[in-house]
Amino acid sequence: MNRYLVLVMRRPHYDPAMVQPHKDFLEGLRAGGKIELSGPFSDKSGGAYLLFAESFAEALTIAHSDPTHISGGWDITVYEWQAR
Repeated sequence: MNRYLVLVMRRPHYDPAMVQPHKDFLEGLRAGGKIELSGPFSDKSGGAYLLFAESFAEALTIAHSDPTHISGGWDITVYEWQAR
C-alpha cells in the first residue's frame, strides 16, 4: 500500500455547503482504513489528507470522488508521498 498526499485548495467560488459532505467523505475513508491523517490549513485556504491506495490511479479515483472535487469549488492535487 502506498501513501498519497492529497491537497484540497479552495477556489474563489467554492461552495461552503460542500464542507460537511467533504468531512463526511473523509470520515468514510477513515472508517475504511484509507486515511492516516487529515485536516484544514490554519489560513482556511484548504487542507490535506494522507491517503492509502494501491496505485496512483486508485488514489486519483478516490480523490476525484471527494465532494469538493465534484462541486468544482476546490483544486485537488495528488502526490505519491514517500514519507518516513
